[in-house]
Amino acid sequence: MKAHFECIVLDCADPPALAEFYRSVLGGEVDRPDERWSLADGGATLHLDTGFALLFQPVEDYRPPQWPDPAHPQQMHLDFAVPDLDEAEAEVLANGATLLDDQIGWRVYADPAGHPFCLVRDWWSAKRDDDGA
Repeated sequence: MKAHFECIVLDCADPPALAEFYRSVLGGEVDRPDERWSLADGGATLHLDTGFALLFQPVEDYRPPQWPDPAHPQQMHLDFAVPDLDEAEAEVLANGATLLDDQIGWRVYADPAGHPFCLVRDWWSAKRDDDGA
């Protein structure tokens, strides 16, 4: 399986405000239209000039991390873009992941330590294929 790092997703109470905070730190564009992600349910995005994206998702009753207190752990997960979700799923499951949720276009897993991560459709490769590149 060849995956590439797609984005970091941060849980928070107020996604638009957090997106603006990171825009002030990193630059970029908040909530730029992008067919890879939906901004439904109050989420927000920050697209950086490097092509990297941060996603912010709302969490009801959000409890912020208290570094380094494990009783208030960090709340984020990784997304990895893969060319074939079924093939990648078989590989991560064989390596100890657990399927948590199966969505159209992405799937959520827990790593062997319980940290969530997503496998998502490799939008960039599909786009290049559609454009004939």
